[in-house]
Amino acid sequence: MNNKKQILCVEDDAAIIMPLRYALELEDWLVTWANTGMSAIQQIEQNHFDFIILDVGLPDLSGFEVCKKIRTFNHTPLLFLTARDDEIDRIVGLEIGADDYCAKPFSSREIVSRIKAIWRRMEIQQQLLAEKQQSISSQQPSNIWQCQDETLQIHYYAIALQLTRYEYRLLKLLIQHPEQVFSRQQLMDHVWEHPEHSLERTVDTHIKSIRNKLKQISPEHEPIETHRGFGYSLKRMS
Repeated sequence: MNNKKQILCVEDDAAIIMPLRYALELEDWLVTWANTGMSAIQQIEQNHFDFIILDVGLPDLSGFEVCKKIRTFNHTPLLFLTARDDEIDRIVGLEIGADDYCAKPFSSREIVSRIKAIWRRMEIQQQLLAEKQQSISSQQPSNIWQCQDETLQIHYYAIALQLTRYEYRLLKLLIQHPEQVFSRQQLMDHVWEHPEHSLERTVDTHIKSIRNKLKQISPEHEPIETHRGFGYSLKRMS
């Protein structure tokens, strides 16, 4: 049985993928290569991957389109590659679900280093969750939510959530205003630095990610309430 970690590299330029593939295989990754967006989506639907490297400039679909599509059913860690270094591209890439973003030209060593850093954060998060879930009692603590601005962390049932910057801002806003219903546009205006460059669906993507992280800690609770056609609120929990 092969226990190597599986990585999907989505890139249409063989001159880029071949040295990157060699560097990843030296780190004991099992590399699968897709050169179009549609083939990448099919691969992800049919196979398990531990990591995804996704080029923005693909011949059929853009990497952004591919990411938005796969984030509807898959939350594998993902790193974008792009030939552009525009700030807006970086913002969009991170908002739609990427874990990191690297502009070309780059060295294979840099990519491997970024992957290791993301993977290390994941392993620490999983270890902490496993350890702390054992200490959760059936009795609710007096303070379910605790926000720490210094570390951009929110504790839920005494367990630290591993949140992105926008996830932190979004959840903190809801916590500060329990039972208040916010429209998607209101959430974007309060949370995002460049709301004019963001899509309302971005809010839905971030809410879904937050919900998944909350369920890992307390599967029986669903604190975020959806108001169809309008937005979201946080239930008052006691």
